[in-house]
Amino acid sequence: MDTTGNRFARAVIVLAGAIVAAVVGYLAFVVLPEGNLAALFGVLLTVGVAFVGVRMARGFATSVFAPYNVARVAVEGPIARRPGGAVPLQPTLTTADDIVDQIERATENEAVRGLLVKLNTPGGEVVPSDDIRRAVEAFDGPTIGYATDTCASGGYWIASGCDHVVAREGSIVGSIGVIASRVTGAGLLDRLGLTYERLVAGDYKDAGAALKDMESEEREYLQGIVDDYYEAFVDRVTDGREELDEASIRETEARVFLGEEALELGLVDDLGDDEVVEEWLEAELGEPVDIVDFVPTRGLAERLRMGAERVAFALGSGMTSVLVDEGDTVSEIRFR
Repeated sequence: MDTTGNRFARAVIVLAGAIVAAVVGYLAFVVLPEGNLAALFGVLLTVGVAFVGVRMARGFATSVFAPYNVARVAVEGPIARRPGGAVPLQPTLTTADDIVDQIERATENEAVRGLLVKLNTPGGEVVPSDDIRRAVEAFDGPTIGYATDTCASGGYWIASGCDHVVAREGSIVGSIGVIASRVTGAGLLDRLGLTYERLVAGDYKDAGAALKDMESEEREYLQGIVDDYYEAFVDRVTDGREELDEASIRETEARVFLGEEALELGLVDDLGDDEVVEEWLEAELGEPVDIVDFVPTRGLAERLRMGAERVAFALGSGMTSVLVDEGDTVSEIRFR
């Protein structure tokens, strides 16, 4: 909790840092140099050093007298190990590794006593989703999942690992299932007069290859992988949600539910907005909560890349809406 004493202590530290930095800068760049030009240059350097000192002191003061006790980490967009792709179907806002790093930083921060995971995601890759869930479970303190617009598939995989789950009445929750899809281009090859020549070591090395029809043995093999992922999903939800048993989870048949029905089924614990989330955290911590967003630190090159990726996605979406009929579908081999 951010008290008046903590705020005063931070202000004192920042002021002291500024004074010390200014004095050091003045002695180094004004007193020692000779000549007016050197003195003028020294004054400018003094201001610069003072600015750096203020930033360093502010960081130290925040770490010692933290104005927060709850970390908020956002899981938004598709969950993936790496952002986007060569031609991303949808841009990934933050990678799974970034989110895990944010949660681990919150875990190591002594001032953070509670963790709020804000979820607005349709799901994504299985293992990255499980990495985030494991990081949440490793947090030493109360954890709450807050489903805003969509908390489906991999998003619910993560949410079910939280101590408490809150959703909005209009939230889409669930989709406890796994999908793998593929595009078959064998017919197109026939029309073009081309053939797929198979050179593999291992009978199932090219199982699911798009340029050939899938044989029954390959379909059974790949379906087995999907089934194994599904069993793991059911196990994770059963472990995390005491209100749900295995049979109830399977009965959802990977459907999604709006908030009210999700509450009735036991997929979430409460309905509400930020106020409900904060009330639960305050009850768990026994004190008022002050929430701070833990966000990934990005360099200039990464920010430029993400900007370009989103522009490309927006352009591609516009072209697709013109070129593709409403009845057409696009699929890929992807587990989520």
